[in-house]
Amino acid sequence: MNVSDVSSSLSNRRASASERDGRSTQTTDDVVVVSNRQPYRHEYDDEGGINVSRPTGGLTSALDAAMRERNGTWIAWGDGSADRDVVDDEGHVTVPPDEEEGTYTLNRVWLSDEQVENYYLGFSNRVLWPVCHSMLMNVHSEAAYWQNYEAVNDQFVDNVARHVGESTIVWFQDYHLSLAPRMLESRVPDGAFLAHFWHIPWPGWDMFRACPHGEEIIAGLLGNDLLGFHVPRYGENFMECVEQTLPDADVDRDAAEITFRGKTTTIKAFPLGVSVDTIRTGAKSEAAESFWSEFADEHHLDEKRVSVGVDRLDYTKGIPERFEALERLWEDSPEWRGALTHVQIGSKSRSEIEEYMDIQTEVEEEAARINERFGTDEWEPIVYTTAHLSDEALYGAYRHGDIALVSPLRDGMNLVAQEYVAAQGDDDDAVLLLSDQTGAHDYMGEWTVTVRPQNTDEFASAIDDALRMPASERRERMRELRNRVEDADVSRWMHSVFETIAEMQTAGTGGSDGE
Repeated sequence: MNVSDVSSSLSNRRASASERDGRSTQTTDDVVVVSNRQPYRHEYDDEGGINVSRPTGGLTSALDAAMRERNGTWIAWGDGSADRDVVDDEGHVTVPPDEEEGTYTLNRVWLSDEQVENYYLGFSNRVLWPVCHSMLMNVHSEAAYWQNYEAVNDQFVDNVARHVGESTIVWFQDYHLSLAPRMLESRVPDGAFLAHFWHIPWPGWDMFRACPHGEEIIAGLLGNDLLGFHVPRYGENFMECVEQTLPDADVDRDAAEITFRGKTTTIKAFPLGVSVDTIRTGAKSEAAESFWSEFADEHHLDEKRVSVGVDRLDYTKGIPERFEALERLWEDSPEWRGALTHVQIGSKSRSEIEEYMDIQTEVEEEAARINERFGTDEWEPIVYTTAHLSDEALYGAYRHGDIALVSPLRDGMNLVAQEYVAAQGDDDDAVLLLSDQTGAHDYMGEWTVTVRPQNTDEFASAIDDALRMPASERRERMRELRNRVEDADVSRWMHSVFETIAEMQTAGTGGSDGE
C-alpha cells in the first residue's frame, strides 16, 4: 500500500461514511475513547510502503471491537512513522483498514519530541507511575514535566470537545490523562457523560502525599461522572486521598460518591479480564505447538519441569526477586538442578528512562550469573529471551509451563496471570504462583500459591511446594481458576462498565452540567 492509495481510500471512505450517517468530521459521537496509546499504527516499510499494526492485547482488542459496533471516535497519540500521511486535515483516519462495515474514526493527536520527553517519559512515567506503584525512590520531577503534562492534556481535550454532543459517553483511559476530565467538563453540553478507568494501583495517602501536583491530579479526576479502578481497595485509597487533599470535597464512603465543585463522581471497581476464547484457541493452535516444539528442542526442555515468567522489563515486576528465589531453590534443593528450567520472556519498555535501563541490565546479568553458577552442557537453568513472540507462541509457552511465576512488587491487576490460566486445557494441572501485591490476587488468590516477592526463602519454598503438589490438587486449583477467569473476561468487564453508565444516566446521576 502506498501513500496515494491510502489517501484516496481515506477520502472515499470518509465521504461515503458522511453520506451514510449524515455526519461531518466534527459532529458528535455516541462514544469517544481517549487514550495515550492508539489502536492502529501506520508505519513505513523498507520499500516505502505502509504497513498497519493492529491491536495487541485483550484490552485494546476489546475496545476496538466495541468501537466498531458503535462507530465512535478513538482519540490517541499518533506515533507511527506514516501516521501523518494517512489522515485527513483534522487528523482523522477510518479504522480498521480495508473494511467497509464495522469501522470507526481514529483521531490522532500529534506530540512534539519535547512533549514526549516531558509528558510521557517525564510526568507520566517518572512521577505518576512510581508513585502509584509505591516506588518513591524512582520518582523524579522537573518543572518541564508538569508544564508539558498540562499542555498535552489540554491538547487532547481540544480534540475531544469537537466530538462530544448531549448524549456522548467520553471514556478516558489511564494515568496519562488525569487532568483532562476537569478541563473538558466545562466545554461539553449538558448530558455528556465522562468516565475514566485507572489501570494502575491507587496508593494509600501516606504514599500519594509524595506526589508532585497531587491535588491537581485528584481534582482533575473528579471532573468525571464515573471513576473506575480494578479492585475496591484502590477506590478506598482514592477516597482517603480526596479527604486528605481536598477539604472542600464531600466524600460519602458508603455510597462511594465524591462531590467537589458541584460535580458528583461515583467510584466503582471493575476487575479487568482477558479475552479467554482467543487465548484458549491460540494455545491449541498449530502455530503454538510448532513454536514450543522448536523452542523446547533448542533449549533441551524435554523431560524437564518448566516454570514460565512473562513480563515487561519494568522495576515493578519483581524479576530480580524471582531469580533470587529460583537461585535459592536450586541452592537448597539440588534435586531440582537439571530438572527445573525457568523460561523468562521479557519485553523491553521505556528504555529511555534510566531506571528501566538499569532493570533491563540487571535481569540480563542475573540470568547469566545464575546460569554460570548452576548450568551444565545439557541444562540452562534460566532461559531468558527478549525476542518478540507472536500471540500464538506466547500462548504456547503458557500452555507448556508446569508452573507460572507472576510476582510483581506491585501491580494494578496483572493480566499475565489470567492469560496463563486461560491458556490451560480442561484437564491441565498447571499451578499459578501469584504475588499478593497484584489486584488479580484479590479475585484469584484462593486458588493460587501466594508469594511475597521480597521474602526469598518463602518464595523458594512456594516454588518447591507447587512442583511437588499432587496432581489432583493441581487440577482442582486450575479448574477453579479457569472458572474465575471465564466468568470475568474482558467482554464482561466492558459490559459492566457500560451497564453502569447506562444505569447512572437513567437515574440522572451522571452527565456534565456544561456551561
